[in-house]
Amino acid sequence: MLLPAPARARVALAAGVLCCLALAAVAQGARDDSAADPAPVAAPSALAERAEADAASRSLERAPASTPAADPDTASPAPKKTKRRPVDPAPVAGLDNAQMENAEVIVRTGRKMDMPRRAFVIAVATAMRESNLYNVASGVLPESRNYPHQGIGWDHDSVGLFQQRSSSGWGEVGQLMDPEFATRQFLAALAQVPGWRQMRLTDAAQAVQISAYPEHYAKHEWRAAEVVEAILEAGQ
Repeated sequence: MLLPAPARARVALAAGVLCCLALAAVAQGARDDSAADPAPVAAPSALAERAEADAASRSLERAPASTPAADPDTASPAPKKTKRRPVDPAPVAGLDNAQMENAEVIVRTGRKMDMPRRAFVIAVATAMRESNLYNVASGVLPESRNYPHQGIGWDHDSVGLFQQRSSSGWGEVGQLMDPEFATRQFLAALAQVPGWRQMRLTDAAQAVQISAYPEHYAKHEWRAAEVVEAILEAGQ
């Protein structure tokens, strides 16, 4: 049955409204489905790269701040090493100050000559026997008294710590009155004695001095060793 024209218009309008409602429902459903789906999972390689980046970021956050370099203009200088200064040792073995100072000259001179400790002991013991460790002038050689001296001897023209004689070729009188020169002369002669290091002290001294009393040097050995030890310990 054919509906009248007004009726057909109302039917057509209703159908159109239903169609629009259906399309709107379909669109809303699609949006709901999209919101419900979980986010796509990243590939394993992408996850590893992201983890490395996160770890690097965390390590940077934990890294301590670098210590600033010291300013060379304000930094404290390193302490300087100080060398031990030699001191004058107190007299030992019954010596007085003058005798001890002469012994120090003997040891210092021997060290300059690179002689061993044994040579120092022999030289000090010899000077103890010859001059009692005093720088002695000669009463029969007036020239010797023109130089600093600590006593007068009368054994021919023998002078100085080792009672060396200018007439025997040891040196000029003025030189022999110098304790350092006299010591050099004695030690140089000692170094020429074969096997002097292994000799008894008295034999080594006698080989240089040619004394009429060769055994008299031996009794001074222990005192000479004590004196030399005290001088070396003082840094001389």
